Amino acid sequence: MVEIEDKIVSDELFEEYFCCDLSLCKGICCVEGDAGAPLEIEDIEQIDANIETIRPYMTDKGREAIDAQGLFVIDSDGDMTTPLIDGAECAYCYQDNGVTLCAIERASRAGDIDFVKPLSCHLYPIRLSTIGDMTALNYHRWSVCRDAVICGRHKGVKVYRALKEPIIRAFGEEFFGHLIEVEKYFESQKTQKER
Repeated sequence: MVEIEDKIVSDELFEEYFCCDLSLCKGICCVEGDAGAPLEIEDIEQIDANIETIRPYMTDKGREAIDAQGLFVIDSDGDMTTPLIDGAECAYCYQDNGVTLCAIERASRAGDIDFVKPLSCHLYPIRLSTIGDMTALNYHRWSVCRDAVICGRHKGVKVYRALKEPIIRAFGEEFFGHLIEVEKYFESQKTQKER
């Protein structure tokens, strides 16, 4: 683990590889699992402020799910998450040529809203947790993402580099710059050991 400011960063973000390949995984992360995507208060505020703009991009079943359950639900662990359709896919997703995608992100890409999507979705496979006053950034392994690991290895993309945009969104460019310096340090240590 590396401590940067008020963050604790797992070494795995610099050691493991990851690069989403939607052509292979088909966006299954929006469908699998026993709960919806974790939501922060800011995510819920953004969804609430933009829901009427997001709704047209959602499926009929997705709209029915949020009408029945609300914009978010509290899961069995007491966490705020996205509602699910029939206990499976996220209410905010839709299908395009067999690939599951995010209606919130679609509204954002269309220029209709400024909110990209929930931070936990944008940052995945990094999961955030709180340890005292510190925020921990950990690498979450999930079997449905094995193609992303293979693709990342093939392209040489480390986890944190694959997630540059959401990391900067969450913590700023200066923090991402610190991550680059940590990776350089790890690489120099590895080179010295190999000599």
